[in-house]
Amino acid sequence: MSISKRFISLNITIVLIPAILFLAIEAYLLLYMFDFSVEGNNQLAFVSIHLGGMLLLILLANGLFLYYAMKNFIRPMKQLTKSAEEISAGETETDTPIERMRKDEVGKLADSFERMRLQLVESNEVQGKYAENREKLLLNMSNELKIPVTFIKEQIEWILSGKANKDDILTSIRAIHVKSIVLDRLIEELFQHSELDMGRLAFDFKRVELRSFLVEIMEEFQVEWEEIAFTFKAEKVQPYEAKADPKQLRRVIIHLLNNSLKHMEKDLKMVDVYLTENKGVISIEVTDNGPGILSHDLPHIFELFYQSQEAKKFSEGGSGLGLPISKRIIEEHDGEIKAESRIGHGTTMTIQLPSDKL
Repeated sequence: MSISKRFISLNITIVLIPAILFLAIEAYLLLYMFDFSVEGNNQLAFVSIHLGGMLLLILLANGLFLYYAMKNFIRPMKQLTKSAEEISAGETETDTPIERMRKDEVGKLADSFERMRLQLVESNEVQGKYAENREKLLLNMSNELKIPVTFIKEQIEWILSGKANKDDILTSIRAIHVKSIVLDRLIEELFQHSELDMGRLAFDFKRVELRSFLVEIMEEFQVEWEEIAFTFKAEKVQPYEAKADPKQLRRVIIHLLNNSLKHMEKDLKMVDVYLTENKGVISIEVTDNGPGILSHDLPHIFELFYQSQEAKKFSEGGSGLGLPISKRIIEEHDGEIKAESRIGHGTTMTIQLPSDKL
């Protein structure tokens, strides 16, 4: 019942109950107690009892009103005031939730306070997670940046020392160039992660035909990596169309291919890309014959800054940002990315995107 209806019923109760009691007492006094044919004390007693009864009824009505107000408004509002003070003091993670004591406006207000408290708790958890991620980011990036920066510094000092001959100088310059590329990639990943984290990375979605899209990327890789056997297969001849941001999706595919190539140690290096569609879902499978991922590493490879034991064996194992960034990008496409791997048999990364057929 709403507060307005409660007040109406309260007013009716406060008026009717005293009125009925008053009339009942009045009738009893008139019929049974007094004989007004005789003047004197009877009349005075009647007036006294009459006035006393009215005062008693007024006190009774006031008591009923105070009891109702205490039960329905003052106690709930005290609880809400206490909860509001706890929230303002930062005590949002209390074990006692704000309970809804009534099914009226006060109850709705209590529900609103509880929702606000839960939102503040969630917000505090998110802020704590962001702070933890920032600390992790600074720690990991400082470690990742220190290695190439130290190497570049040492190479430049070696050149400036005058002890290096012409061939040594050229070798050092090539090595510096390689490390500068590593630095550029780290900075780019850091910037992209920051944009994703703050929700500022803009996506330009359009219909993309994935067959030609993937073939174009693989042709570029084939030119650069002539020693790699690239294979592309598509389940059907028909177009595979998905709603995607070509730039961001390209970034994900390139990262997966680079991961496969970077960790290969076999003489015969193979990368297979398989395109399928089933029930409105397009799957892109990138399979390599690399060393594979350990079973205890596999569930964590999409976690921020995580590097598998196999990845750590390589001097340029990565920043631990590439796969988490790829996962976030695919999720922005309403898709999913997952991994399957066996040690010694390679890894398959699968991207699933909703089809966008006309």
